[in-house]
Amino acid sequence: MKRVVVKVGSAVLTQDGTIALERMQSLVDFLCELKKSNEVILVSSGAVAAGYTKLHLDRSIIKNKQALAAIGQPVLMKTYARKFLKHEVLTAQVLVTAANLNKIDDIKRIKDTVDTLLENGVIPIVNENDATATDELVVGDNDQLSAYITKHTDSDILIILSDIDAYYDCDPRAHTDAKVLKVVENIEHSELQKDVTPNNIFATGGIVTKLKAASYLLNNKTDMFLSSGFDLADVKSFMLLGEHKGGTYFKAQK
Repeated sequence: MKRVVVKVGSAVLTQDGTIALERMQSLVDFLCELKKSNEVILVSSGAVAAGYTKLHLDRSIIKNKQALAAIGQPVLMKTYARKFLKHEVLTAQVLVTAANLNKIDDIKRIKDTVDTLLENGVIPIVNENDATATDELVVGDNDQLSAYITKHTDSDILIILSDIDAYYDCDPRAHTDAKVLKVVENIEHSELQKDVTPNNIFATGGIVTKLKAASYLLNNKTDMFLSSGFDLADVKSFMLLGEHKGGTYFKAQK
């Protein structure tokens, strides 16, 4: 049995200023199917977006963004709990900060908690504690967070589900002839230095933060798979059927 971390971004979880309930249910259905033969950890963005559905504050101000995260986190968790209940699957909230992931004792406690939840058939839902975080809100926090969680929980692979459906040889928004790079074993340093270009008002990353997550994992001999969170056909093929049809597989040398 493999241990799989799945990260889903705000662009997937929200639409028109509200939680995209149908997409969330599709995600939950996939995770419950994946759980039948794997241990599953979910890293979920969306707390700020969920908070904005209840209180419209200016998201460009950090203290407002933190307040929205504080409002939105229980909203998000309650919504997930209802969706997972249809499959009779219990979930748990695990909030961490960047500081936790820099302390050996904290890392061990996080892993011990996650291990215990998984042993008891519970899906941990991990998120950055945005209500107290600062810089992490600005630079693609959950892509990086999901990579750290993957490493520190001894997981086998990270799956990132995003509005970006793969890693291309050039920007597909600017080049109609852009081609998907299906298997990537090395990432050029220059690719990691490009500007962060999030596509969604609630998103904090873009392809660059995903490449940084992939690079971190490749350096730690761990795989990553990037595909669409809007259409789960590619990730289902890859994870459930063992067929690589779409998306990008960042393959580590082991």
